[in-house]
Amino acid sequence: MTFTVFLEMTVRPDADDAAEIAREVLSQTGAREGIESLEVLVDDADPLKWVVIEKWASVEARNAYVAWRASPEGANRLGDIMATPPVFRTFESTVPLT
Repeated sequence: MTFTVFLEMTVRPDADDAAEIAREVLSQTGAREGIESLEVLVDDADPLKWVVIEKWASVEARNAYVAWRASPEGANRLGDIMATPPVFRTFESTVPLT
């Protein structure tokens, strides 16, 4: 079953390299086993508000990714561009529409 994660973040106004850092970090995420899709949305009303949408093949795949990011090998600079701590929302259940 697909597992979806929303990462809501606010980018620092002085982070001129935000898009470059996001591309670098998220290309690593996109190469991880179990990731099905990855997208970054920018708020029309406030371009400093971003939502990263990750779709994973399973909770276990996402957990392995989180463990990797917590290791020295998975460390990244995404926190350098954030104005506030990120908010993660996870979605495993869905409502059937048919």
